[in-house]
Amino acid sequence: MTTQLTAPADRVLRAAPDNPVLRVAPAAPADAAAHFRASLVFHADVSDVAAALATGGDPGFVVLDSRSTESWDQGHVPGAVHLPTALIAEQAERLLDKSVPVVAYCWGPGCNGATRAALALAELGFRVKEMLGGFEYWVREGFAFETWEGSGHRAADPLTAPAGAVECGC
Repeated sequence: MTTQLTAPADRVLRAAPDNPVLRVAPAAPADAAAHFRASLVFHADVSDVAAALATGGDPGFVVLDSRSTESWDQGHVPGAVHLPTALIAEQAERLLDKSVPVVAYCWGPGCNGATRAALALAELGFRVKEMLGGFEYWVREGFAFETWEGSGHRAADPLTAPAGAVECGC
Protein backbone atom coordinates (compact mmCIF):
# COMPACT_ATOMS: atom_id res chain seq x y z
CA MET A 1 0.00 0.00 0.00
CA THR A 2 1.34 3.44 -0.96
CA THR A 3 0.69 6.49 1.19
CA GLN A 4 0.18 9.77 -0.61
CA LEU A 5 2.29 12.43 1.10
CA THR A 6 0.90 15.47 -0.66
CA ALA A 7 -2.66 16.67 -0.87
CA PRO A 8 -4.25 17.23 -4.26
CA ALA A 9 -3.68 20.82 -5.46
CA ASP A 10 -7.39 21.74 -5.33
CA ARG A 11 -7.60 20.65 -1.68
CA VAL A 12 -4.56 22.78 -0.72
CA LEU A 13 -5.93 25.79 -2.56
CA ARG A 14 -9.29 25.50 -0.79
CA ALA A 15 -7.57 25.26 2.62
CA ALA A 16 -5.12 28.10 1.97
CA PRO A 17 -7.26 31.16 2.89
CA ASP A 18 -7.91 29.78 6.38
CA ASN A 19 -4.44 28.32 6.84
CA PRO A 20 -1.59 30.74 7.69
CA VAL A 21 1.00 28.23 6.46
CA LEU A 22 -0.63 27.82 3.06
CA ARG A 23 -1.85 31.38 2.40
CA VAL A 24 1.15 31.56 0.12
CA ALA A 25 1.40 28.25 -1.68
CA PRO A 26 4.66 26.29 -1.46
CA ALA A 27 7.05 26.68 -4.36
CA ALA A 28 7.04 24.21 -7.19
CA PRO A 29 9.35 21.27 -6.38
CA ALA A 30 11.98 22.31 -8.94
CA ASP A 31 12.01 25.89 -7.60
CA ALA A 32 12.23 24.62 -4.03
CA ALA A 33 15.11 22.31 -4.92
CA ALA A 34 17.00 25.18 -6.58
CA HIS A 35 16.44 27.42 -3.55
CA PHE A 36 17.57 24.86 -0.98
CA ARG A 37 20.55 23.79 -3.11
CA ALA A 38 21.59 27.46 -3.29
CA SER A 39 21.21 27.81 0.48
CA LEU A 40 23.69 24.98 1.03
CA VAL A 41 26.19 26.82 -1.18
CA PHE A 42 26.14 29.73 1.28
CA HIS A 43 25.69 27.99 4.65
CA ALA A 44 27.19 25.26 6.81
CA ASP A 45 25.87 24.19 10.18
CA VAL A 46 27.95 23.75 13.32
CA SER A 47 27.58 19.96 13.35
CA ASP A 48 28.98 19.66 9.84
CA VAL A 49 31.85 22.04 10.64
CA ALA A 50 32.63 20.10 13.84
CA ALA A 51 32.52 16.78 11.99
CA ALA A 52 34.90 18.04 9.31
CA LEU A 53 37.30 19.42 11.92
CA ALA A 54 37.15 16.20 13.97
CA THR A 55 38.68 14.11 11.19
CA GLY A 56 42.08 15.39 12.30
CA GLY A 57 43.29 16.12 8.79
CA ASP A 58 42.91 19.19 6.64
CA PRO A 59 39.18 19.92 6.50
CA GLY A 60 39.60 21.90 3.27
CA PHE A 61 38.47 25.19 4.81
CA VAL A 62 39.45 27.66 7.50
CA VAL A 63 37.09 28.76 10.27
CA LEU A 64 36.97 32.51 10.88
CA ASP A 65 35.64 34.15 14.05
CA SER A 66 34.48 37.65 13.10
CA ARG A 67 33.70 38.86 16.65
CA SER A 68 35.51 41.36 18.84
CA THR A 69 38.60 40.48 20.88
CA GLU A 70 36.50 40.50 24.07
CA SER A 71 34.09 38.01 22.51
CA TRP A 72 36.94 35.86 21.20
CA ASP A 73 38.44 35.76 24.70
CA GLN A 74 35.13 34.47 26.11
CA GLY A 75 35.39 31.46 23.83
CA HIS A 76 35.91 30.44 20.22
CA VAL A 77 36.04 27.42 17.95
CA PRO A 78 39.38 25.62 18.39
CA GLY A 79 41.72 26.42 15.52
CA ALA A 80 39.65 29.35 14.28
CA VAL A 81 41.32 32.45 12.89
CA HIS A 82 40.31 35.61 14.72
CA LEU A 83 39.55 38.51 12.38
CA PRO A 84 36.88 40.99 13.48
CA THR A 85 34.62 42.11 10.64
CA ALA A 86 35.85 45.71 10.91
CA LEU A 87 39.40 44.53 10.11
CA ILE A 88 38.64 42.20 7.20
CA ALA A 89 39.28 44.78 4.47
CA GLU A 90 42.76 45.60 5.74
CA GLN A 91 43.92 42.20 7.07
CA ALA A 92 42.14 39.32 5.29
CA GLU A 93 44.55 39.05 2.37
CA ARG A 94 47.48 38.90 4.78
CA LEU A 95 45.92 36.29 7.10
CA LEU A 96 43.96 34.08 4.70
CA ASP A 97 44.68 32.17 1.51
CA LYS A 98 42.15 32.89 -1.26
CA SER A 99 42.47 29.30 -2.51
CA VAL A 100 41.05 27.96 0.79
CA PRO A 101 37.32 28.40 1.49
CA VAL A 102 36.39 30.28 4.65
CA VAL A 103 33.58 29.41 7.07
CA ALA A 104 32.71 32.58 9.01
CA TYR A 105 30.85 32.74 12.28
CA CYS A 106 29.77 35.33 14.82
CA TRP A 107 27.72 35.04 18.03
CA GLY A 108 24.59 33.23 16.92
CA PRO A 109 21.35 33.23 14.96
CA GLY A 110 20.28 36.59 16.40
CA CYS A 111 23.41 38.25 15.03
CA ASN A 112 24.19 39.05 11.41
CA GLY A 113 27.90 39.63 12.04
CA ALA A 114 28.88 36.46 10.18
CA THR A 115 26.77 37.59 7.22
CA ARG A 116 28.59 40.94 7.15
CA ALA A 117 31.96 39.18 7.49
CA ALA A 118 31.09 36.74 4.69
CA LEU A 119 30.04 39.64 2.47
CA ALA A 120 33.30 41.50 3.15
CA LEU A 121 35.32 38.37 2.37
CA ALA A 122 33.36 37.63 -0.82
CA GLU A 123 33.88 41.20 -2.00
CA LEU A 124 37.64 40.63 -1.59
CA GLY A 125 37.47 37.48 -3.70
CA PHE A 126 37.32 34.78 -1.03
CA ARG A 127 35.06 31.74 -1.29
CA VAL A 128 33.01 31.81 1.89
CA LYS A 129 30.16 30.17 3.76
CA GLU A 130 28.39 31.33 6.90
CA MET A 131 28.22 28.92 9.85
CA LEU A 132 24.57 28.84 10.90
CA GLY A 133 24.04 29.16 14.63
CA GLY A 134 27.43 30.75 15.24
CA PHE A 135 29.36 30.32 18.44
CA GLU A 136 26.15 30.04 20.46
CA TYR A 137 25.12 26.84 18.73
CA TRP A 138 28.69 25.53 18.69
CA VAL A 139 28.60 25.60 22.49
CA ARG A 140 24.94 24.54 22.78
CA GLU A 141 25.62 21.44 20.68
CA GLY A 142 28.33 20.43 23.13
CA PHE A 143 31.46 21.03 21.05
CA ALA A 144 34.72 21.97 22.75
CA PHE A 145 35.79 25.59 22.70
CA GLU A 146 38.87 27.58 23.66
CA THR A 147 39.20 30.68 25.86
CA TRP A 148 42.20 32.73 26.91
CA GLU A 149 42.29 30.49 30.00
CA GLY A 150 42.29 27.19 28.09
CA SER A 151 39.75 24.82 26.63
CA GLY A 152 36.18 24.33 27.77
CA HIS A 153 33.18 22.15 27.09
CA ARG A 154 29.52 22.15 28.11
CA ALA A 155 26.97 19.41 27.88
CA ALA A 156 24.84 19.51 24.75
CA ASP A 157 21.53 21.33 25.06
CA PRO A 158 18.84 18.71 24.30
CA LEU A 159 16.87 21.39 22.43
CA THR A 160 19.68 21.80 19.88
CA ALA A 161 21.43 18.42 19.79
CA PRO A 162 20.28 14.86 20.41
CA ALA A 163 20.83 13.64 23.93
CA GLY A 164 23.06 10.58 23.98
CA ALA A 165 23.60 10.37 20.22
CA VAL A 166 26.68 11.11 18.15
CA GLU A 167 24.79 12.96 15.42
CA CYS A 168 21.31 14.27 14.77
CA GLY A 169 20.78 12.34 11.55
CA CYS A 170 19.85 15.36 9.50
